[in-house]
Formats: sequence, C-alpha cells, structure tokens
Amino acid sequence: MAQTIAEKILETHLVDDKQKVVPGNVVRARADLVLLNDINGPVTFRHFANMGVGEVVCPDKLALVVDHFAPAPNALGAQLSVEMRRFAREKGIKHFFDLGKGGIEHTLIPEQGLIGPGDIVIGGDSHSTTFGAFNTFGTPMSWAGAAAIMALDETWFRVPESIRYNMHGHKSRFVTGKDVILKILQDGGVAGALYKSMEFGGPGLAEVNMDERMAICNMAVEAGAKTGIFEADEIVRAWADEHCKRPYTLVSADTDAQYVSRVDLDLSAIRPMIAKPYSPDNVVAVDEVRNVHVDQVYMGNCANGTITDLRQIAAIFKGRKVADGTRAIIVPATQKIYRQAIAEGLVDIFVEAGAVVSTPTCGACFGGHNGSLSDGEVAISTVNRNFRGRAGHPGAQVYLSNSYVAAAAAIAGEIIDPAHI
Repeated sequence: MAQTIAEKILETHLVDDKQKVVPGNVVRARADLVLLNDINGPVTFRHFANMGVGEVVCPDKLALVVDHFAPAPNALGAQLSVEMRRFAREKGIKHFFDLGKGGIEHTLIPEQGLIGPGDIVIGGDSHSTTFGAFNTFGTPMSWAGAAAIMALDETWFRVPESIRYNMHGHKSRFVTGKDVILKILQDGGVAGALYKSMEFGGPGLAEVNMDERMAICNMAVEAGAKTGIFEADEIVRAWADEHCKRPYTLVSADTDAQYVSRVDLDLSAIRPMIAKPYSPDNVVAVDEVRNVHVDQVYMGNCANGTITDLRQIAAIFKGRKVADGTRAIIVPATQKIYRQAIAEGLVDIFVEAGAVVSTPTCGACFGGHNGSLSDGEVAISTVNRNFRGRAGHPGAQVYLSNSYVAAAAAIAGEIIDPAHI
C-alpha cells in the first residue's frame, strides 16, 4: 500500500507490527528521542515520579536542555535549572546540556547528531515540529505523555492525514524559508493543517538549505500540524552523513501516496512576508506594511538564530547603524553558531552597528527575559508567535518576519522592504 512520509516512519517504529498504519487508526510506537527543557522538564519529572517507576527505562533516549530561563532571570528560573541538573544526575541522563554547554534545544539537538532521518522525536515544547527539516517525524506531546514514554519506552499516535506541498521555482532576493511558511499560513490559516502531517517535496527543495527548512517546520505547528517533514534529498543526506551519530534511514513518500490535498508552492511568486499582530496567520507582503516604527528588533530563536540568519543580518548591517530610537537584539541559537559568527566577523558587524548580542537563550521569544516588551511598544521579530502578551506586556505589538526584513527594520527604524535599504 502506498504511504506518505509520516506513515512510513510510524510503521518502522510500531510496537505491534500487526497494527495498520492508516489515517485515523491509533497505533503504538517507540520514539528515538524525548526532548525536555527547563520549563516543561520539571513538570514532566513530577508526572514521572507520580507513576512510581523510579528509573528512566531508556536514559539514552532522553535529552534535557536548559534554554528558556537561561541565564536564570530570577529565583524561580534558577530553581527550574536546579531541578534539571538534579534529575540528570540522579537518573544518569548523559544528554544534558546546561547553560553555556549547548544552546536552544531545537537547533542544538540536530547539531549534536542526536536525531536523524527516519526518526520519531517527541518534545515537551510545541515547536518540536522543527525536526522535520531533517526528514524526521518531530512532534510535541503533553508532559504526562512524555513521562509515560520515559517509563514505558512507547507511546500511541493517531495516524495523521497528510498534506503534500510541492515546491518549485526559484526564490527571489531577500526571500527565505520563513516567507514560505508565512505564505502557507496566509493561505491556510492557523488551523489549515490541524493534526495533519505537512510534507514538503518537489524540485524547489534545492532552493532552501537546512537552516531555512528548520524555519518552515518550526512553524508547522502554527498551522495546527502534528508534524512537518521534508522529503529526503541530497541536502538531507549530506547533513546526515556529517552529523548523525547512529544509522539513519532516508524516507520519501510513494508517488501514489494518498494525501488529503496537494498544494502547489511557486517559490518565485513569494515576496518577503510579514505577520501582523496578533496571529502568525495575519500575513501580508512586506510592501503592504508602511510607516510602522519599531522600538525593538529581535533576531534569533530556535529556528532563526542559525548561521544562515546571522549572515543575512550581517549583509544588511554591514557599514550601517541601528536607527536612533530602535533597539536591536541578536541571539545565536547555539554556542557553536555563536563561535562561528565570531570567527566569521559577524559579531563585530553587529556590535559596530549598535546591536546587543546575547548568549543563546529562548528568553525574549516567550517574554521571559533578555528583551521583553513594555506596554505600547512595537517590535519586529524572527520568532514564531506574536500572540497578545507573548513577548511581554499585553499592550505590546509584535510583527514576524525573516532575518533580512528584521535587520532592515533595525536600520530604518521602521518596517521596510530590505530592497529599499
């Protein structure tokens, strides 16, 4: 029977191979990795303790990352980190990444080679769909559900229906993977792929590098998707050969796989896009947003603090200054990316332009620290959500964009097409 990418991956992870992997069926499967951070980790640990199990059944399948309240902005944040350290020590979790030892989880875990094509990865964080960039079934799960996997080494899934996105054409200047997913959200809305697998293929795959694929899959959850997965190609293979620490399996859909819909994505028709407050699907082309002053520009997050993003920012910043009345914050996603940016001279460009360069952290993305907004402030950001109150005060407004557009806004002091800088 012809299968989608999601169906193929689920079938290879079945606990009972007599179960049928067809949309709507509930199947039992084993995950290759469970990922928790300093917000969802301590809650998951309490669920785990209440189950009375004691030991994590497969400690090598658990990764813990301190990245949200990092560095800890207050005593509560510090306590969460203490609980992460204690659990890692007591349960023998070797994949533990503390402050200064890693970075933001969704960028760090593939960088460390802990996932690969054909895997199932469960995350306590909603943006665990990011891992689909690597031909992986990445999906968020409840914290109680993650605790159950730690106790049982299995979980259940309702097999999702799938949508096929056929990418073709060539991206225009200043268009990135971020614009691709914003265009999809503009057309389909925040429930356009509810509990579905968003699967990306076609000749246009060659137009988006691995970093840009992360940006696309990262926001698949904003469309309500269960997962977002890129089809295996040479870009995936090259990444896997360089990074994967264990055998992997490249997965592509069968040509006659059954999709609930097929969407044509002409990359040449996509412009740099902006998501206006207060929803990721409130999207227009950058040309349609005029004379919007920005108090703050935040560039970074789990999928847009990559070296590709930092190079894009530097291309706009070089030889220019951040506008008076505007603050610019840049956050490399991992320590490795931070060091690479230093080695390439990018950090010098940022500092010379008048930007703040932060240690890897999720801080301002979710309004925790290191750049939270006050009442009435307006920001443009490369993060994934702009709900009311998401980045600080409920009276603040956040626009979402790619790194070129955000950097151009920092220089102009207002939202502007980067072609006009």
